[in-house]
Amino acid sequence: MKYDNIINLPHKQSKTRPPMAVADRAAQFAPFAALTGHDAVIRETARQVGRKIELSEDVKVELDRKIRELAENINKQPEIAITYFKPDEKKTGGEYITTCSKVKKIDEYRCVLIMENEDEIPVDDIIQIFLEGN
Repeated sequence: MKYDNIINLPHKQSKTRPPMAVADRAAQFAPFAALTGHDAVIRETARQVGRKIELSEDVKVELDRKIRELAENINKQPEIAITYFKPDEKKTGGEYITTCSKVKKIDEYRCVLIMENEDEIPVDDIIQIFLEGN
């Protein structure tokens, strides 16, 4: 065999230096990332986002009616189920979210619904509102 003459020889240890720790030895063989953050950029690029739906005039009229009904009953802080588009912070697009919460205030100047948990939902991003009892 090729290494039969050295296979049983004793392992040489340095007399001047202590042996390297196993963790340090393993670190020598860790993969080298020449492009730091490259994997994160690839994952972010592959992440899917949705597009905002363009609503028909009939749906817009119905949403407007429900928002006016909410405004009339705002002192009761009505609980609603609402579906709205939440823009993505990093990419063009976003996702639709449905949540149930009480409406605390309607800011007509900024055109947002302010929910009990302080979330602000732009009226233009809403696609559905389910009022209690409807």
